[in-house]
Amino acid sequence: MRIILSIIIVSLANPVFAASGPFISLSNTNFVVLLAFLLFVGLLIYLKVPGKLNGMLDERAKGIQSELDEARSLREEAQSILAEYERKQKEVQNQADQIVANAKEEAKIAASVAKENLKASIKRRLASAEDQIISAQTAAIKEVKDTAVTVAVAAAKDVISSGMNTSHANELIEAAIKDANGKFH
Repeated sequence: MRIILSIIIVSLANPVFAASGPFISLSNTNFVVLLAFLLFVGLLIYLKVPGKLNGMLDERAKGIQSELDEARSLREEAQSILAEYERKQKEVQNQADQIVANAKEEAKIAASVAKENLKASIKRRLASAEDQIISAQTAAIKEVKDTAVTVAVAAAKDVISSGMNTSHANELIEAAIKDANGKFH
C-alpha cells in the first residue's frame, strides 16, 4: 500500500510531465531521475528503513519517557527533601525560640537573685554602718564621760582642797565608802 501510494505521488509530480519528447527514454533526464528516485525508495523499503526509523523513533520515545519518569521521580524526591528541610528548619527555629525564651527567663531570675543579693548586701552594710555609728557614739559618750569625770575630779579636788577641813573630809570619805559598799554588794 505504501509503495503504490509513493508511486502515485511520484507520477503526479509536475516536472515529469513537463519534459519534452518521449517520456520513457534514458535520454530524458526526468525519466532517469524518476527511475533513480523509485529505485532509491524501493531500496529503502527493501532494507526496511521505515520500520527501523519507526523502531528508532519508538526507542527514542521510550528513552524520553523514561527520562521524564526519572525527572518526575527526582522532582518528587526533591519536594520531599525540601519538605523535610522546611520541617527541620521549623524545628530548629522553635528550638532557637525556646532557647531565647529560656535565656530571657534565666536572665530575669538572675536579675532578681542579684537584686536580692544586693539588697542583702546593702542591709549588711547598713547594719555594719549602724554598728560602727553606735560604737562611735558609745566611744564618744565614754570619752565625754571620762572627760567629765576627769574634769569633775579636778574640780572636786580644787573645791575640796580649797574649802575642806579634815573633819568634813573624813565624813565624805565615810559616806563614799558606805555608798561603794552598797553598790558592790
